[in-house]
Amino acid sequence: MAAAVCLVLGLGLLGGSLLGSRLAGAPVTTVSATGPRTYELARTLWEETPVDEIFPRTLNGPDAGPGGADRRWTRIGVDPRTRCSDAAFDPLLARALAPVGCVRLLRATYTDATATSVTTVGVLVVEGDRAAVRALRKRWTDERLGGRADMVPRPYAPAGTPAAGFGDRQRASWTVRVHTGLPFVTYAVSGFADGRSVERPQPAAEAVVPGDTAAPAQAGMGHEAGGLAELVDNRLREAADAQARRAAGEEQR
Repeated sequence: MAAAVCLVLGLGLLGGSLLGSRLAGAPVTTVSATGPRTYELARTLWEETPVDEIFPRTLNGPDAGPGGADRRWTRIGVDPRTRCSDAAFDPLLARALAPVGCVRLLRATYTDATATSVTTVGVLVVEGDRAAVRALRKRWTDERLGGRADMVPRPYAPAGTPAAGFGDRQRASWTVRVHTGLPFVTYAVSGFADGRSVERPQPAAEAVVPGDTAAPAQAGMGHEAGGLAELVDNRLREAADAQARRAAGEEQR
């Protein structure tokens, strides 16, 4: 518990070099150095944390765009439904995630400053213990599931917003991140705000590689999905750290 309480976490925004390296080389991430107590506490994080702390109204990504361009995203909708649903995932992805179970599913959709792209960010709060999540992460890495175009999260398309036409055929890039230190699977999926369909969606880890000529890469869609997923990951780490410190303080009183 002492290790968890002393854990130093990011404050929600990453520098461009760190973000770029994560997007290009680590489509699946691990939150390390959190103990079993912190893991269990974090399963109730969604109940105790305001939605604006997990999915802020605006998120800034310094140097997070192609060529080191700054990014700013605005939230345009939060899914009011929090019950677990396989409808949020392609069938094979839902099947792959099934072993870790689901406590709650949280989703929000953002648009970029030019309103040309839309991105859904999701947080699956898992029911399984750390061993189950470690097994999922191992399978994810060993079988390279994060690069399969038949295992892509589905978007949340709030009506009356630039994302209203954001459906399955509009998905351009995505990332899914299996955490082992906290009970979360986070993901993001991006597309064009004008509703155009994408013939071949591209995983974010590939779509941020300089010089890639695929349409999602050329449009910066990998940076959209990967950047937002990274920023929400940081919000979760920060909230889990604060929760662990509060719990430790209450136990000492």
